[in-house]
Amino acid sequence: MHNSLTALLTQVRDGSISVADAALQLREAPFEDLGYARVDHHRRLRQGAAEVIYGAGKTPEQIEKLGLKDDVLVRANGIPTYFAADIAYHYNKLATRGFAKAIDVWGADHHGHVARMKGAMDAIGLNGEDLDVVLMQMVNLMRDGQPVRMSKRTGNAITLTDLLEEVPIDSARFLFNMHDAGSGIDFDLDQAVKTDNDNPVYYVQYAHARICSILKKMESEGVAFAGAENIDATLLTEPSEMDLIRMLAAFPQEIVMAAEKYDPSRINRFVIDLASAFHRFYGSCRIQGADPAVQQARLALCIGVKNVIFNVLTMFKINVPEKM
Repeated sequence: MHNSLTALLTQVRDGSISVADAALQLREAPFEDLGYARVDHHRRLRQGAAEVIYGAGKTPEQIEKLGLKDDVLVRANGIPTYFAADIAYHYNKLATRGFAKAIDVWGADHHGHVARMKGAMDAIGLNGEDLDVVLMQMVNLMRDGQPVRMSKRTGNAITLTDLLEEVPIDSARFLFNMHDAGSGIDFDLDQAVKTDNDNPVYYVQYAHARICSILKKMESEGVAFAGAENIDATLLTEPSEMDLIRMLAAFPQEIVMAAEKYDPSRINRFVIDLASAFHRFYGSCRIQGADPAVQQARLALCIGVKNVIFNVLTMFKINVPEKM
């Protein structure tokens, strides 16, 4: 290619070929007509994915000559490849069912397939930019700080069903979701079975249960929450109260950011921080026996925290106990 380009530029310089004819040759240079296929050798340079060739009707020798075996859609025997099924799925979702965006979650070992999939979508009239791919890293199971192998009945991979024989489902859901997609996951089997504050999901569930206990205790003493419209929020001036107010106000934006960045793990981190802030508040601000107006304002804070924890845990299909 380098020699032919040099020769072409020399011809333009010498005047033996016009600039227009040279430009035409440059436009056609990436393409090779083999009779049974017209190959675009520069497709990967332009679009980030290699040329896609339809394999039906071509002999194995012809496909081999193309040098594009990884991009075959239909084998010589007429059986579609997995790549063909992937293309069909995205066409069905975006073109047939009318979705504006496809979000795929793949293992990190498929990273090389991303550009190829986007290029294939462009080739069939879709827009490769309408596909977003989240690449998940591998999971390491840990016990006593060391990697462990669990016994498994099938295959070479441990399924979630196997894992759930060892750990509670609430712990599995919460702990797996604590890590963003780009980071490896060290799943601590010891931590997952703990029923104390070392287990993050227990810690958050306990904050919810504690608030439920507070509310029931106050009701038993004849104190009911008077409603948000009847509280004086200006009475909440303690640092731990202000921390809770700021965190509750930030929750809607945390949801938005998690959605925009495809990172639900930030919701887990948020609710852990919220539970910590509540425990600090509970340790420093009296509710029982407080001035009635202050008491109502603090009950409002408790209910706000309770509602946010409930919303987060139910979002992840995690149990929300009222007593522990």
